[in-house]
Amino acid sequence: MSDLATATSSTPDFDPQGPESMLRITSVAAAKVNEIREAEGIESNMALRLRVVGGGCAGFSYDLYFDEPAEVDRQFEVAGVKCVVDEMSLMYLVGTEVDYVEGLQGAGFKFQNPNVKSTCGCGSSFSV
Repeated sequence: MSDLATATSSTPDFDPQGPESMLRITSVAAAKVNEIREAEGIESNMALRLRVVGGGCAGFSYDLYFDEPAEVDRQFEVAGVKCVVDEMSLMYLVGTEVDYVEGLQGAGFKFQNPNVKSTCGCGSSFSV
């Protein structure tokens, strides 16, 4: 079995069905999210928001932060991490894998998105 976890539900508020079940978070990324949550003292009602925003040299970029879920958000749990995604972002994130990598050029969350047609030279933005 790979270190990828597909969406699973452990609470009734989080729906494992639908397009969000195609979002994956590696075990390394999930561990890092939980480490950050604990180190920053982030409350349990806050979920990890995954968002696609306009900007960057290629048109879109990713945004990742802890936030309270809104009524219009899709809420689900992936690899033990409560996640929220707005409907617009979800269209661009279906099939995406979120990983955490460390290397010579630094460390951070990396998005492998099959919907991306091209990325900018610096790798921080993309187009679809």
